[in-house]
Amino acid sequence: MLLYTTIGTNDIARAIAFWRPIMRSLGHREIEGLGAEWAGWGESYDSGFGFYICTPFDGHASSAGNGSIFAFPAKDAGHVRELYALALQNGGADEGAPGTREYYTPDFYVAYARSPDRHKLAFVFNHFDPTTDCE
Repeated sequence: MLLYTTIGTNDIARAIAFWRPIMRSLGHREIEGLGAEWAGWGESYDSGFGFYICTPFDGHASSAGNGSIFAFPAKDAGHVRELYALALQNGGADEGAPGTREYYTPDFYVAYARSPDRHKLAFVFNHFDPTTDCE
């Protein structure tokens, strides 16, 4: 559906320190050779989807989109909890602890966090079964 997503940062080193362990846990390889003001994970442009961070091209400060959420698929509910913990351990902020939500289906297990640049993230496992996975 998408070729790539790029989100802005005001501090590339801080952003890399935040995103690197999350992307590693998700199994995405880091794209090399992007230069000092960029980082990316996933595939190259001609091979599949890529996720990139950089300072804004226009030179203005980066800001998070109101209402925007970047959702990442987790392998299971434990992986949701791991990703959420990694986000908080690396400078992110809590936006909703791991669990189900009454406004979603009962098998939708999710945690919400904000990156250090205030981008809202969701870590989602869409096949949660409370009889086999303890919260």
